[in-house]
Amino acid sequence: MKKLLLGNAAFARGLYEGGCKFVSSYPGTPSTEITEEAAKYSEIYAEWAPNEKVAMEAALGASVAGARAFCGMKHVGLNVAADPLYTAAYTGVNGGLVIAVADDPGMHSSQNEQDSRHHAIASKVAMLEPADSQECRDYVMEAFEISEKFDTPVIVRMSTRIAHSQSIVDCNDREERELLEYKKNPQKYVMMPAYAKGRHVFVEERTAKLTEFAETSSLNRTEINEGTKKAVITSGASYQYAKEALGDTVSYLKLGMVNPLPVKLIQDFAAKFDEVIVIEELDDVIETHCRKIGVNVKGKEIFGFIGELSQSVIAEKLLGKKNDIISLDEEIPVRPPVMCAGCPHRGVFYALAKNKITVSGDIGCYTLGAVAPLNSMDTTICMGASVSALHGFNKVRGAEAEKRSVAVIGDSTFMHSGITGLVNIAYNATNSTVIILDNSITGMTGHQQNPTTGMNLKGDPAAAVNLEELCRAVGISRVRVVDPYKLEETEKAILEELEADAPSVIISRRPCALLKYVKHNPPLKVDQDKCKGCKMCLKLGCPAISVENGKAVINHTQCVGCGICSELCKFDSIVNQ
Repeated sequence: MKKLLLGNAAFARGLYEGGCKFVSSYPGTPSTEITEEAAKYSEIYAEWAPNEKVAMEAALGASVAGARAFCGMKHVGLNVAADPLYTAAYTGVNGGLVIAVADDPGMHSSQNEQDSRHHAIASKVAMLEPADSQECRDYVMEAFEISEKFDTPVIVRMSTRIAHSQSIVDCNDREERELLEYKKNPQKYVMMPAYAKGRHVFVEERTAKLTEFAETSSLNRTEINEGTKKAVITSGASYQYAKEALGDTVSYLKLGMVNPLPVKLIQDFAAKFDEVIVIEELDDVIETHCRKIGVNVKGKEIFGFIGELSQSVIAEKLLGKKNDIISLDEEIPVRPPVMCAGCPHRGVFYALAKNKITVSGDIGCYTLGAVAPLNSMDTTICMGASVSALHGFNKVRGAEAEKRSVAVIGDSTFMHSGITGLVNIAYNATNSTVIILDNSITGMTGHQQNPTTGMNLKGDPAAAVNLEELCRAVGISRVRVVDPYKLEETEKAILEELEADAPSVIISRRPCALLKYVKHNPPLKVDQDKCKGCKMCLKLGCPAISVENGKAVINHTQCVGCGICSELCKFDSIVNQ
């Protein structure tokens, strides 16, 4: 059976066909769809965990219990899950354990260009890297076999282009597997120093065996084109780019197993050619390995370390060819991302910008509060950092800063890693004000459920965390809820909590405007006779509002009738249709 599948959907198909029983992940573009697709198979238990660390620990627990298990995340999520990963490398597995990490070269939806191969190298676990949807499916099934054969977690490294591109996949039936027997074995699973020392010996022995496996595995293959004097060593998406740009003018060593890398295979391949070029995105992992084993290659001096590659980049760098660029007579204006019309976060950011409040920001669609015209965010570092960083900022700058600075964090991000930062504020006593932007969903990655929404991944009713009670339970006595569509109320709450001599939490509660079940008011319109063209309404940055002939107009196809703009208009020119 052949299907046209996204790389992520093909990955989920591999989980299904490979007999995976347990999936726990945290959503993160470009990895999210793997878990969403896996959840469609009734034979697989699938869940969203509060964060990636919890997801990996849950998946490892399922593996120890004897099931084939999986957890998925984006590259920065692997940082969060690094603690269990590095120790899971010591414990090994029982049932096969596969971990997906999706890197994001070019930072299409990320705060850095981290190369996750370094985590595989440092943790000393196997890593595979597919180059199309078929390989996504195949490599997952191979990863389970490697995991159980070598007693190791196996990471499958995805990338934005592989995760979100489509190609034909040969699909088969599921191979159902019984749970493997669980045997109590403290020396294997209890990682206190006395036992861990023995397991480290095992890890090094396993790495040697995996390296030997890499020498002959079909995951690594050569493509020799007769008469070629140049060769390329590559992997993943870079292989596809190289093939399209260079065709049969060079020969190829395509590495499907990128940790550990083979030695003799690379040496023997390189010896056949006058020149060998390594084509890899981000860091010089393969290139450094080649030089370490005595193979002279070129790589990053040609392509650099920044951004993703493409067919045109490779053709230009190696062949001197530039793609013909179609020029237009008119310059097309840029269209930067903005918060949606009716976004509940807009009112909060407007109030913060108006009062020139320093904002410690976080990861989510609300990060767009940093851009014009709101320009209302000073820092964004990583998940949960807004709360922790605010505490540190206020500790060193004192009482004056406490009255002029806040943290903003979404409900899902707060559950992910904001809670501990709030505990720190209460425990170590700064009069810090934290605003939880509760839009009742995980917005940025496509409306996934989280522990505050009352529904699980499959849409079934689930326990819902009460944010008010949680904040009080960790030691915050001042907790209040506001409706961000009510500007005056929202601004008043912010200013009052900033003046309070106690830590406080403001929960800005209004569901995401894009949720299907949210009922909107009729769109508003501008009374052109009353409009003075003052452009006050434009300060909100709402994409439904523009100016024509010097006066404001509202696009009725975008407006959701939230009414924030009408609260700003001093001339009562924004009215119901």
